Amino acid sequence: MAHLLAAQALLTRFEIPAIDIALVLGSGWSGASVGLGETIGECDLAELPGFNKPVVAGHAGMLRVIRTGAGKVAALFSGRTHFYEGRGVEPVVHGVRTAAAAGAKTVVLTNGCGGLVDQWPPGTVVVLRDHINLSGATPLVGATFIDMTQAYSPRLREIAHDVDPSLPEGVYVQFHGPQYETPAEVRMAKILGGDLVGMSTALETIAAREAGMEVLGLSLVTNFGAGISPTPLAHAEVVAAGAAAEPRLRALLAGFLDRI
Repeated sequence: MAHLLAAQALLTRFEIPAIDIALVLGSGWSGASVGLGETIGECDLAELPGFNKPVVAGHAGMLRVIRTGAGKVAALFSGRTHFYEGRGVEPVVHGVRTAAAAGAKTVVLTNGCGGLVDQWPPGTVVVLRDHINLSGATPLVGATFIDMTQAYSPRLREIAHDVDPSLPEGVYVQFHGPQYETPAEVRMAKILGGDLVGMSTALETIAAREAGMEVLGLSLVTNFGAGISPTPLAHAEVVAAGAAAEPRLRALLAGFLDRI
């Protein structure tokens, strides 16, 4: 299986016995990966088996392995494959499954998203408490029944709130993409109980829970959803919001890694 080969290649390349934690840095988050710990090594993600070069602006396509201030080994995946790229589900969850096979018990999944709550302007970081998967897909095959009652770890959410008590919690709704949601779809997401909309994270969370990992989900609101935003949506907003929020994102991730 590709993720087993990738995990072995990762451990061999960086001469480490295992990793403790993985972070998947989505749109707007890659810049926050610098300075989170002592660098053990780095490489292009595409150099490892089964990984593809990211196609989305704002996804660096790098793997950096660091040692945190708490002495843990963390793998920072700057970029991800999205379901809308048409490669299937397996490449979408390949990073999470590679991290689990390399020993990681914890994964932090980050993304840039559209906000549905008026009080959460662009630049707001939201801790995920749950998700709604509207992608029409799953990484699970056959009679693989995984409990998703606490998909996002209460323990990890508590640590995140300890780092920054001002962080709100919300429900993330994953759409297929790549088109942005229509105003009607945004209204539907709100009726269903969603607070955020995007095109990632839920499938990776399912794969992580299948692997027995604890999951922390963090969303950066980069724009209001269609019908709420006064202007047309554009990916440039996502990149700009990430750059503007970079110091806060780095402080949040650093504080979390110091406590985990």
